[in-house]
Amino acid sequence: MPLKVVKRKGRQTLYVRGTVGGESVYECTNTSDPKLAEAFRAKREAELWQASVYGKRAVVTFADAVTGYVNAEPRSKTTQRHLLRLVNYFGKIKLSAIGQHELDRAYAAILTQGGESKGATKIRAVLTPLRAVLEWAAIRGWCDKPAFERPKVELVRMQFLRPEEAAALVNEAAPHIRPLLVFLITTGARMSEALELEWQDVDLDGARAVVWQKQGNERHIDLPPVAVIALRGIPWRDGRVFRPVFKRRDSHGVLRWVVGDAYLDTNRTGGGQIKSAWAAACRRAGLPGHERVWTPKGERWPKKVFVPDMSPHCLRHTFATWHYCVHRDLLKLKEDGGWQTITMVTRYAKKMPDHYCDQIRKWWAYDDWSEIQKCVPYTGQPVHVEN
Repeated sequence: MPLKVVKRKGRQTLYVRGTVGGESVYECTNTSDPKLAEAFRAKREAELWQASVYGKRAVVTFADAVTGYVNAEPRSKTTQRHLLRLVNYFGKIKLSAIGQHELDRAYAAILTQGGESKGATKIRAVLTPLRAVLEWAAIRGWCDKPAFERPKVELVRMQFLRPEEAAALVNEAAPHIRPLLVFLITTGARMSEALELEWQDVDLDGARAVVWQKQGNERHIDLPPVAVIALRGIPWRDGRVFRPVFKRRDSHGVLRWVVGDAYLDTNRTGGGQIKSAWAAACRRAGLPGHERVWTPKGERWPKKVFVPDMSPHCLRHTFATWHYCVHRDLLKLKEDGGWQTITMVTRYAKKMPDHYCDQIRKWWAYDDWSEIQKCVPYTGQPVHVEN
């Protein structure tokens, strides 16, 4: 029978009930206004008839597809944030109506710099999540497999550190950051993998750690001697290996080092959790960067901060270039670094001159390295670990 607007006992909100195309329907209209409820009924009935005649793909909206995509399996917070922007823009647009023209307009509407945004930004924030949803929907027969033009991405110079620069960075870093930097440099772990590392997944005697990749796969990594030394200097052995450290006055007014339980919301990002400590270490180590000067809203005097040219993710590039310089084996680099394809690691070949091979080996082995300070984070200061 066709849909009818009905009342439900004890409820002001109206409902639609009936059967269309063999599908039983009993849905809330989200309104108590009879006219609006009737408009909802007419629209819903037309959609159901259209679906029964032409198939599901004729009526599935982008919002519907995103709901199914998110509920199918856990998605990262970054992915959810990008999808929310897409849903706010595409909303109830049918999947079949989303093409290249709609994508170009989405760039202009969603991104801060609109259509003038960099290609990498367009891909990361719009194209990739949009394509993921449409491909997921295409598998279920809700739309055709998407075909979009990929924005051009400007090639940028790969940044990595030479052994003496890496030593200077570690030496000049805050004590609690040194073990983390050594770990990133010598293992190639992503920042998220390192910050989510638990002590239960670290075997110092066996010089092995297990990290979890963003795809959900576990990766076993070997720890060179310098990494083992750095980790042994950390004064706790449960929970997260790397934790935030800050100063706080106790009940007696004494300023003490306080160790938090974990970095808040790692969110699979590229180093923002240690932004200030990283910038300070880079500046003291003499690494390239620039001064950013601005006057905060409501204040009279300008502020100035050092912005390094490199990000913590460059330590992964450092690991890869060092690894190839020593081993000359792309397959081993792919496996040790957790890359998915050989193509992804070929960019690291021959970046580091052979001249540095012995220095890299000494770096890893903590051998004849008189310049580096001992990687023990907290000496001469009482430490309170928050749980």
